[in-house]
Amino acid sequence: MRVIDSHVHCGIQDRFPPQDIETYRAACKGLPIGGAVVFPPVGEVYDRYDPSFVDSPEWRKIRAKAHDYLLVIASSVKDFVVYPFFFVWNDFAWQELDRGFKGIKWHRHSNEPKYNYNDPACEIMINEIRKRSMPVVLEEEFTETVVFIRERAVGVKVIIPHLGLLNGGYSRIKSEGLWDLPNVYADTALADRFAIEDYVKTYGTEKLLFGSDFPFGDPKRELRKIMDLSISESEKARILSENILQLMK
Repeated sequence: MRVIDSHVHCGIQDRFPPQDIETYRAACKGLPIGGAVVFPPVGEVYDRYDPSFVDSPEWRKIRAKAHDYLLVIASSVKDFVVYPFFFVWNDFAWQELDRGFKGIKWHRHSNEPKYNYNDPACEIMINEIRKRSMPVVLEEEFTETVVFIRERAVGVKVIIPHLGLLNGGYSRIKSEGLWDLPNVYADTALADRFAIEDYVKTYGTEKLLFGSDFPFGDPKRELRKIMDLSISESEKARILSENILQLMK
């Protein structure tokens, strides 16, 4: 069964822990993973340890190098398909989207620098994402997640990673009704088995994606969670590759 990992951090500047494509593929040795959605590590996009972080030309160079690396491996890695996602930050560089990126990473935690959602460039970025029908892996605080989906990016295809673990929690998102929305998807990276099983029971398998969260998650262990589900092979195939391929179509 073909497997695509929908949640992989991949870069060569932040080496703690190592997360280059060769290290990831070594972690997948013996597994049927034939492709991966990759985005830059957070440490190659902004300083996550400085809540008052201010962007700079030097950080723009770091981000550019991070994204260039993904595009290079997407075109050069053999016998493995790399799907590069663009990591949005406060320069909202929408002009970069047509360079070969298949989707978007939109990420911050509660103790990290904030997105400048009031910047007119943010609205332009979201409109350009919508126009290209690009999926967005959205990892934000709960309130910002709700506002993003219901107000800022209406109709944009959103993947909530970890089944909501870091977006306020699986159950809180369920209570808000976000999982019911046709444009809201989830990935399984580091999610607990209860959340995965409850999601499948409640919503089916049409909007669920397998992810490992490498290097923080182990591809073998994360894949086992899906293979152990009491569902049909065709349903597993949706989770393991078909859903993410349809999203990036």
